[in-house]
Amino acid sequence: MQRVLFICYGNICRSTMAESVFTELVRRAGREAEFAIDSAATSTEEIGNPPHHGTVAKLREVGIPVVAHRARQVRRAEYGDWDRIVYMDDENARALYRIFGKDPDGKISRLLDWTDRPGDVADPWYTGNFDATYRDVLAGCTAMLEQL
Repeated sequence: MQRVLFICYGNICRSTMAESVFTELVRRAGREAEFAIDSAATSTEEIGNPPHHGTVAKLREVGIPVVAHRARQVRRAEYGDWDRIVYMDDENARALYRIFGKDPDGKISRLLDWTDRPGDVADPWYTGNFDATYRDVLAGCTAMLEQL
């Protein structure tokens, strides 16, 4: 079983969107038994909060069920629990290395690095553009599933 953890700053926009999208892609591929999927934050700011209304609206618009989730912060002790720890932008990477200290098993990757157009997934909390975030999340999750 592949254990995948999606990471962003607050765990209410991008990482919950990626968790929902990847979960649905896995379901559509009939591969549910192959994956455990979750998401978490690098910060404590949104702990306990549900997915952002913009994430929920975008996912509903495209017919992807929103996973039941409350924001939580990733913990240092979780490193061994996951096969893939997939972050959204360079700020998340820096925070992950502060939390974990290092990545001895090479588990940490940026979502769009799974695609042929590496880069950061913009934070819609600041941009307000959930369409662009969804486009990038879908591309990254699709590419990752194909490679796993």
